[in-house]
Amino acid sequence: MRRTVIIEDSLLDDARLLLGTKGIRDTVEEALREVIRRHRLEQLRKSLGTMELGLTLEEVTRLRDAE
Repeated sequence: MRRTVIIEDSLLDDARLLLGTKGIRDTVEEALREVIRRHRLEQLRKSLGTMELGLTLEEVTRLRDAE
């Protein structure tokens, strides 16, 4: 489906660099895919809730630093 949109050049250039795409169409399509992916990940994260690990902040920091 064809669409005509006005996109700020600097936004398109920044997106192209960040996404590693070449053309305008590739950049816009990849940006849309990324927005959808992030939204779905956020919905999944929210649906999973939280889990009590029984660790203190210091223990979590120590575990993280050990990696």
